[in-house]
Amino acid sequence: MPRQRLGRGVNVNVNVKVVAWAAGVSVADALTKWWMRRHVTATGRHVLGPLWWRVTYNSGISFSLNAASPIVTTLLTLAIVVGLASVALRAAGGLATVGFGLLLGGGVANTIDRLSHVPHRVTDFIAVGSFPVFNVADAAVTLGFLTLVVTLLRGRPVVRR
Repeated sequence: MPRQRLGRGVNVNVNVKVVAWAAGVSVADALTKWWMRRHVTATGRHVLGPLWWRVTYNSGISFSLNAASPIVTTLLTLAIVVGLASVALRAAGGLATVGFGLLLGGGVANTIDRLSHVPHRVTDFIAVGSFPVFNVADAAVTLGFLTLVVTLLRGRPVVRR
């Protein structure tokens, strides 16, 4: 096959950056969850103002939706992560790369956490006031989504064709 056809439509530099962001989020999430599970109890530890470390487990998705079916939730999140990866690896440069990296990293991190527990669930530990408890991966997903929305609102592409 001619060399030109192998590389058509794929920007290796952007793909590597998305993977790097995703790996960074996944590692940070895994390390913080590991530390919290070993050093913080469900009763929590006050940090500052309304911020607490409080270990909880969520077998559902955001806001404990579908908590009664952890296997269905796990399979669904796995399918979403695979689908997202196929789009994220074609990210346009700039903020789209960061947004997709955060989104993919958070999805991968929570999926790994969910698959490593029986019953399938994620570890949450960041408690702010009366807001539901969340984790680093959840924060990355939210920031990644917002970054992609801002990119789109600015009229910039988020994926290369």
